[in-house]
Amino acid sequence: MLCRVTRGSIFYEKIREGLPLIILHSMGTDHRSMKAWMEPIFKNKSGYQRVYVDLPAHGYSEIDLTVTSADDILSNVLEFIDEAFPDKEFALLGSSYGGYLAQGIVHVKKERVKKLALLAPAIHRKERNVPEKVILEKNKILLQGLDEDTRTAFETLMVTQNEMNLTCFLEEVQPGRQLANRTFLTSDWREKGYLLSDEPFVDITSLQQQLLLISVNKIIYVAIKIMIF
Repeated sequence: MLCRVTRGSIFYEKIREGLPLIILHSMGTDHRSMKAWMEPIFKNKSGYQRVYVDLPAHGYSEIDLTVTSADDILSNVLEFIDEAFPDKEFALLGSSYGGYLAQGIVHVKKERVKKLALLAPAIHRKERNVPEKVILEKNKILLQGLDEDTRTAFETLMVTQNEMNLTCFLEEVQPGRQLANRTFLTSDWREKGYLLSDEPFVDITSLQQQLLLISVNKIIYVAIKIMIF
């Protein structure tokens, strides 16, 4: 489905009925990177309408030339929520940069957000002290068979570089990479507008929503099942 907004459009896919759970993927891919592993969680669970969103400048979501910052990206997503789910409560799940945008959504619409899940979310900091990346497994023969762009992306995103993870990457991540608006994503917006003007939660002393915050990917699947069930 396509929702027209002032500065472009938002593509989204709805599955089943219930409390809308708006799912925001990480940067550089599209909604399929979330759908592939999220849907099995809901196989025997009713009550949630999954709303898989392509972030602005990703997948089939388009932006116009006035979109130059995270504020503009968030504005498109907020307008989509108001258009698609007027006055309705909803839950949010965001991964990486999608998790950062989810924080911005809660900051603006906290009275409508019932639940919030943040999976390794980006944070409101220009300078970050992160541990050195450690590669757990590397199949060099497998990597030699890939074109340079695919190999670089796979090596950047995966610390376990084996055949199983490559299959997942090619089926779930790579299709979105091919659709991403690289003109925008590789522009200077990261230096000039990557962070929101208003730091999320800066003036909020407490939140009433049920919150799931995960920074370790290996436990994401189990933790979400616990939260939902």
